[in-house]
Amino acid sequence: MNQLKIAIILLLAFVAMKGNSQDQADNLRYVQFSGVVVTEDDDGDIKPLPYTNIAVLNSSRGTISEFDGFFSIVAEVGDTIVFSRVGFMTTSHVIADTLTHDYYSWYQVMSKDNILLPEAVIYPWPSKIHYKQEFLALDVSNDMRRKMEENMAEQVLKEMRYELPTDGTESYSYVLQDQIYEARYSGQYKPMNIFNPVSWAQFVKAWKNGDFKKKDDDK
Repeated sequence: MNQLKIAIILLLAFVAMKGNSQDQADNLRYVQFSGVVVTEDDDGDIKPLPYTNIAVLNSSRGTISEFDGFFSIVAEVGDTIVFSRVGFMTTSHVIADTLTHDYYSWYQVMSKDNILLPEAVIYPWPSKIHYKQEFLALDVSNDMRRKMEENMAEQVLKEMRYELPTDGTESYSYVLQDQIYEARYSGQYKPMNIFNPVSWAQFVKAWKNGDFKKKDDDK
């Protein structure tokens, strides 16, 4: 009999806990928070601001604005949305609890921020005296001149251009060009370079120069 009472009490407690959790879940409201991030240029014109960080405060959720400044993220009512980007002032916006729809649009204007960095002066030598000593001890013999000419040879520089990896600036430029190309032909067929006479001329020129043969030899 006592075991039956204990089982009934545990069952009632479980039902009560499930009801409370269900009520809490019902009180949570999620919205599709979308919008456009823009800024004002030097001429006073409004333009989209791509690659802006949009993050939900105190969480791991976030996104970035696209090339046209558009963004979209799922947020909870009461969340604080933080907008940040290098060179611009960080701002935030709170999702109001008076919304009547499951979607929310926002137009965020970012203001430029001046970042003052401390002056950095780089000297090749600690003092003028050290510079004078190193300059007088500089080797200007014919052997050094020969090494310089070998390192600056056209073939050596050409091999370095193929072997050295791209730096951050070049990689960013390639990614940006690719995004511009995708946006330009969005919703339509991309042009095929097989009918482009300029591409054929570049191919013939590269073939005559032996560029393809050199690549095969490297493999």
